[in-house]
Amino acid sequence: MSLPYRNRREAGQVLAELVRELPAGDSVVLGLPRGGVPVAFEVARAIGAPLDIFVVRKLGVPGHEELAMGAIASGGMCVLNDDVVDSLRISPEVIAAAVRSETIELRRREELYRDGRPPIDVRGKRAILVDDGLATGASMRAAVAALRALGPAEIVVAVPVAAAETCEDLRHEVDFCICAATPEPLYGVGLWFRDFRPTSDDEVRALLALAPEQVRL
Repeated sequence: MSLPYRNRREAGQVLAELVRELPAGDSVVLGLPRGGVPVAFEVARAIGAPLDIFVVRKLGVPGHEELAMGAIASGGMCVLNDDVVDSLRISPEVIAAAVRSETIELRRREELYRDGRPPIDVRGKRAILVDDGLATGASMRAAVAALRALGPAEIVVAVPVAAAETCEDLRHEVDFCICAATPEPLYGVGLWFRDFRPTSDDEVRALLALAPEQVRL
């Protein structure tokens, strides 16, 4: 498969072939909304695993929101990018304000996407975290830290495209890190998709509703 991917669905199909190579195990697939859900849908369908969401919100630097100073995830976990925080001398008060703001949106998304369904139980299972790509990896690190507290047997990170350095760092934090492509330089995840339009809330809900019975909650 040559880059760029046609869209997130195609990226998920490519990624699914690599996930299939994992040792046999009782797996659940967790997509990071919103862009990670179309990718996760294809992975879950391919391996016949339950599908759920795992919500992560980036903490953007005020005035430069595209730059992550950290992230929060389901379960109240917060992970900071110490290099960014220290170099920009970001105060605890600024961080706390960002956490409060993003927590509101995180809870809104959890309620909206699940439509009353409880989170899937990951205890003792292989949990496969899927996103549409990784740059700094701040959001994924927050997801990994929050997920670990829920007691899965294994944690797998799986993405169709990522910065090579980020993938290498994550390999020290999880049981398996699957990066289908690590172009250098990355510049930005969106450059490696021909169609990288934002995934909407409605699309996330529709994909969860469309999942076959074997990949639903």
